[in-house]
Amino acid sequence: MRFLHTADWHLGRTLEGRSRQKEQEDFLNELCRLADAEKADAVLVAGDVFDSVNPPAAAEQLFYDALDELAAGGARAVVVVAGNHDSPERLVAASPLARRHGIALFGLPGADPPARSASGGPILDLGPSWLEIGVPGCDHTAVLLALPYLSETRLKELLPAALEDEPGMQKAYTAKIRAIFSQLAGRLRAGSAAVALSHIFVLGGSSSESERPLFSVGGACTVRAEDLPAVQYTALGHLHRPQRIKDVPGVCRYAGSPLAYSFSEAGQAKSVVLAEVIPGRPAETREIYLACGAPLTRWRAEDGPAQVYRWLEEGRDAGAWIDLEIHLKEPLSLQEVHDLRGRCDRFIDIRPVYPELVGDMARPSRSDLSVENMFELFFEKKMGVRPDARTVALFLEILSAREEGEGKPDEAGQP
Repeated sequence: MRFLHTADWHLGRTLEGRSRQKEQEDFLNELCRLADAEKADAVLVAGDVFDSVNPPAAAEQLFYDALDELAAGGARAVVVVAGNHDSPERLVAASPLARRHGIALFGLPGADPPARSASGGPILDLGPSWLEIGVPGCDHTAVLLALPYLSETRLKELLPAALEDEPGMQKAYTAKIRAIFSQLAGRLRAGSAAVALSHIFVLGGSSSESERPLFSVGGACTVRAEDLPAVQYTALGHLHRPQRIKDVPGVCRYAGSPLAYSFSEAGQAKSVVLAEVIPGRPAETREIYLACGAPLTRWRAEDGPAQVYRWLEEGRDAGAWIDLEIHLKEPLSLQEVHDLRGRCDRFIDIRPVYPELVGDMARPSRSDLSVENMFELFFEKKMGVRPDARTVALFLEILSAREEGEGKPDEAGQP
């Protein structure tokens, strides 16, 4: 049976306020084409469909349109688990309708899914965090263990309340994940392909800046490789860099995000994974690189603005989002910044660097800076120019008014 594995779509996410919706739409169109071209029997989505628990309507529309096309009228199974960015309840709200089209949505670990539809389709049976898939022309079925992300609230419900220290929480969390997978493994059967799908952080995986922590207590929600189930293929989500995890029973992969969501991912090739799983044999996987999405790149213009304009005239990195570091002898004027952004609307950040000042003075600590100085440095970092006196005065006026307001007593006479 052939599985197309993807994850971390983050629909609705922007890049410093720049919309990525067109790129996300292009990715979903490419994914649907790949599912057809590779004759995938099932599509596995390993969490973080959305970037927030309350995604914009346009992001939800993209999701449902993609599910409809991927399911191919109920001929192909589509399995989705919630990630740490998703609202489990929101993700599964359409389950009663989705189930009739061969789509299984899992929001919370161990939650009862909708009753199996009598209309047939690729999903033969399912229960809390598991399902069985069968497709015409395939002489075996596949049993899939589907474990959504354990939220902090859910974690506190499952683990003893006394475990508040990080080492204790880590030990208990790992033990809980191992116990859940061990229980689900009872659904595996001889003669069926064995697959697992989850949104977790396995120790040894390589992260990037665009992933947000799974849990507020340090590394308390990491999982050891040996705690994963003994299946032929484990499809994971959360880490945005495509990679294989070693020392795991069978083959275990993170599909990675389809788009680069931070400049720490500059230069990364984005992909999805095609896994062919036959009972009794090691899974065979192939990484399929994606053509969609604008790349993220960093420019370092040591020769100043003239070098930037030359690169723009040459068409360097056309279509890419750009993080620009520009070396200067004196600050850019507001007009020069506007000219740069007018020539190229793909600059995400313009960061001035003054090489002649490096080493001439020690970098002051925050305790040595006045509020005015800190605002000037912040403004220059964000805008690429020093603020003029009027802007600084306006900031100080707003700050003063706010401090006076916070110090005034309320109606009850309390400050």
